[in-house]
Amino acid sequence: MGDHRGRLAREGRRLRPRVLHQGRRGQRPPVSVLTETKPRPAAAARKPQPKPPWRTRLARDWPLLLMAAPMMLLVWGFWWIPTLGNVVAFQDYKPFTSGILGSRLVGFTHFQMLFSDPEFLRAMANTLSITAFQLVFYFPVPIALALLMHSIASERLRSMLQSVVYLPYFFSWVLVIAIFQQMLGGAGLISQVLRANGFEGLDWMTDPNTFILLVTSQAIWKEAGFGAIIFLAALAAIDQSQYEAAAVDGAGRWRRLWHITLPGIRPVIVLLLILRLGDALNVGFEQFFLQRSAVGSQASEVFDTFVYYSGIRTGDFDYGAAAGLFKGVVGLVLILAANRFAHLLGERGVYSKS
Repeated sequence: MGDHRGRLAREGRRLRPRVLHQGRRGQRPPVSVLTETKPRPAAAARKPQPKPPWRTRLARDWPLLLMAAPMMLLVWGFWWIPTLGNVVAFQDYKPFTSGILGSRLVGFTHFQMLFSDPEFLRAMANTLSITAFQLVFYFPVPIALALLMHSIASERLRSMLQSVVYLPYFFSWVLVIAIFQQMLGGAGLISQVLRANGFEGLDWMTDPNTFILLVTSQAIWKEAGFGAIIFLAALAAIDQSQYEAAAVDGAGRWRRLWHITLPGIRPVIVLLLILRLGDALNVGFEQFFLQRSAVGSQASEVFDTFVYYSGIRTGDFDYGAAAGLFKGVVGLVLILAANRFAHLLGERGVYSKS
């Protein structure tokens, strides 16, 4: 026992830091030789690896390319190649006599006509107002629905609720509008109940003043359940140990929601918000086309219906192409602006800065 203590004492004396004293004024103070370390040389920068030849990459990635081929053909055949047809927006297009190659160029004449057309200005105002209204009152609904379903402890009740809210997504717009007609129409169920109790009936299906509320409620009922799937997947990816640690520290349900849940799904929210803004002007052709005769064009005219009635139905394909191209350019600007704003918030967005 004594030998062991003596060995520890000798090792302690050997490891005791020696202090270097400087006797003159103005020199550096005593420094321990154990704490003073020499700066390590900077690590040599790694040389970038040369890019493998395309034959090697093809032999390595051909299964992935094969799986992506059908979707690439679909994108090229129905999106990219038809995009070249936007050239007719700058032509006096004669489809049956001259075609694209033989029609003469007229520059921005059709765009000047668009901005002097009161029908187009009304369609643009309706589209922007409906887009802004749905962005405020429709976009948060799938998030709230996903949070509600995620908080249900009973697996059976959660599965039943998911089935109920997912089902309307698979209904056609004809069926959705028919259901709303039977509920909110002049001869609908709600009007019959009101008249039976001595009140005046209502007819929201033909009221232009409440049309924006009507189409938003239809979109929520039909698509909010399916839109919650992505947010449920994001919620499932959050580490559950964070909730356990927060509960041990005394955080309540609302504090866990604010400090763990919402920050955990914030990248997904930002990404879907950007995509929503890019697709904002596509408020829906079929939904508005089916209800146009009931409420009139003053309230239901949007970009898509304007292109159909002013371009395709009248045979002015160049005029309709100009309206469609303008809508696409505005959507692109919205995506770029929203993605830039996401970068300022520290999120990656649709694409990174580099």
